[in-house]
Amino acid sequence: MTQAAIQLIVGLGNPGAQYAGTRHNVGFWWVDALAAAQGAVFRPESRFFGELTQVLIADQEIRLLKPTTYMNRSGQSVAAVARYFAIPTEQILIAHDELDLPVGTVRLKRGGGHAGHNGLRDTIATLGSPEFLRLRIGIAHPGDKTLVTCYVLGRPSREDESRIRGALDDATALLPELIAGRIDLAMNRLHGSR
Repeated sequence: MTQAAIQLIVGLGNPGAQYAGTRHNVGFWWVDALAAAQGAVFRPESRFFGELTQVLIADQEIRLLKPTTYMNRSGQSVAAVARYFAIPTEQILIAHDELDLPVGTVRLKRGGGHAGHNGLRDTIATLGSPEFLRLRIGIAHPGDKTLVTCYVLGRPSREDESRIRGALDDATALLPELIAGRIDLAMNRLHGSR
């Protein structure tokens, strides 16, 4: 079944060099890789509270966004871009770190709650809808909720980083399906790949 095609891909993370390699920034890792593969450069856009660029995927111009508002205000940036370019919520894909998935796992999900993720919480509140597509990038859980903040703001081991980047490559391979609106097909392929 064909669903709404993706027009905007958002990577969630925190701005600044001190956060660049952290688990909380794996959404940034993905959109950075998508841009780099095509020689696209993110440019600061103050009206969008983020950095924006465009790439060509499956013959479609797709906007890539990295909010520079810090994680807990991500929605301000996402909503500003969506409003300006008249992008429906259903045509937004947001990539984010996911504590509830093992390292090296990526899953697609449409809608749902925020599961305590501040970037998703703010985005849902600002867009007024949870019905965007999510690329959930597994970083695993530290085992104790009191350790979560330090864990997500910490850097993964070299082995875990390699596994995360491999999973992101799996997601990249399915982008043509997502861009075409074949969401269910992309989900089936991605969820069966690892």
